[in-house]
Amino acid sequence: MSGVGEILKAVGDFGRFQKCLVLLSVIPCLSVAFHQFCQLFMVVEVPHRCDTSWILAVGPNLTEEEQLNLTLPRGPNGHFEQCSMFSPVDWDLDSILAYGLNHTEKCSSGWVYPSEQPPSLLTEFDLVCDRKDLNDIAQAIYMAGLLLGSMIFGPLKLWGASVSSQCSEEGKGSTPEQEVSLILTSRIILLQGKTAVSFFLSATEWIGVSSRPNAVLTSHCCFAIGQMILAGLSYGIRNWRLLEIAGSAPMFALFFYIWVLPESARWLVTKGRIEEAKKVLQKAAATNKCSLPPELLEQLKPEKEVRSGSFLDLFQKKHLLKVTLIMSCAWFVNSFVYYGLSLNVTNFGLDIYLTQLAFGAVEIPARFACIFTLQRFGRRKTQAVLLVLSGLVCLIITGIPEDQPVATTVLATIGKFAASASFSTSYVYAAELFPTVVRQTGVGLCSVSARVAGILAPLVRLLGQHHRAIPMAIFGSAPVLGGLLCILLPETCGTDLADDTGDGHPPAQVGAGAASAVGTWAASTGGAPWMCWGFL
Repeated sequence: MSGVGEILKAVGDFGRFQKCLVLLSVIPCLSVAFHQFCQLFMVVEVPHRCDTSWILAVGPNLTEEEQLNLTLPRGPNGHFEQCSMFSPVDWDLDSILAYGLNHTEKCSSGWVYPSEQPPSLLTEFDLVCDRKDLNDIAQAIYMAGLLLGSMIFGPLKLWGASVSSQCSEEGKGSTPEQEVSLILTSRIILLQGKTAVSFFLSATEWIGVSSRPNAVLTSHCCFAIGQMILAGLSYGIRNWRLLEIAGSAPMFALFFYIWVLPESARWLVTKGRIEEAKKVLQKAAATNKCSLPPELLEQLKPEKEVRSGSFLDLFQKKHLLKVTLIMSCAWFVNSFVYYGLSLNVTNFGLDIYLTQLAFGAVEIPARFACIFTLQRFGRRKTQAVLLVLSGLVCLIITGIPEDQPVATTVLATIGKFAASASFSTSYVYAAELFPTVVRQTGVGLCSVSARVAGILAPLVRLLGQHHRAIPMAIFGSAPVLGGLLCILLPETCGTDLADDTGDGHPPAQVGAGAASAVGTWAASTGGAPWMCWGFL
């Protein structure tokens, strides 16, 4: 691009300047992880019952036990029903005691919760009984916001998005109404998707091709660390408002350094702002303690952006059509099982805080492990086996009794490991399967399919009302089928990257590794930020 690549090599692939940019992108990355799963700990199930204080008007001296015995029916297990009550009547207390109450109805006057229970989204918004589904619906809206936020807000300035995001986060912590909270939730993630993406783009466009895989791996690990931090924060802070504020507060740090973040030199050259590009390149070189020859800077010339392949290009060739459909399916089922396990952290039976900590911690070795498996066993086998393994784990969970929480949690953790490693594998595999001219479009389509799966995952959990095994059976079946489909894809380990769509198969083996594949893909897509966050 008009000498930018050569100048960036002179500046340094991964010097002090680039390391600072990666470090500054940590806070938005951690914040996305926190807000993506924090709702699980704000809507923890607590004992509840219908509010039957109406009977106190005719029997003010009744004890709580007498009140409940007169106004609440009992279930088959002998416990009071949580979502139904005896219909109020106009009788006096003696008549009620003599004849009893027989007709039941749904809770009409709200619910009562344990007085020692800290405030939560569940207790304040009554997300129980018929309103319980709103929790999963809100999570689906949140996931939809991730997709829309990454795509719609791409052209916006970073500072505007981050300021709005911070205001929305703090506003959510103080809103009194559920409808307002849902609106702010969708607004938060729309803007957070843009903020995190912008930081990651700024970092990756300055980093050399050989070091870009390390930056991508860093973002993956930061997301895992963010999940672990969530476990600690939610354990120590049980008040949902304080938890929301504590998780959002670090975003205030953006105000102290967002104004000094450099523009992308590539973007400045594309826009014809050559002098600004020269200044920022000289600043980067000075930070890395190197100098740029004046004649090298003079090579910068305005150039139009290179047009990538169109969406339709992916469906005009038979071999590309197969790759597009199977890889989109693989990303879909990968995201499906990943969120299917992650969002069920409260249903495995063990302490939810320890389970969340384990779920976050297991992602770090999973990301690193896939590097070695890709080189040892190849892309196709690794992708297929990891998907099938994650699916089989979910299917096995459906047959484990509810009184075996340890076995369930261990299997779920194994499934999370496989799903996380499979996601990292998907980036490498997709980068090598799609030719350069349609690589950005192809991987982008795969990312969109993964986002759609993230939207559907919390809605599938609603089927658990009919039988607890149904959601896990669906989460398990999909990746097994997707993994088997991956067998139909060509092996790309050790092959060069295709540049055009003319070949029906990957080029001859020349020894290209996974790291170079990711680096070349990142270079060809200009960072492709909204794709790089497909796993979130």
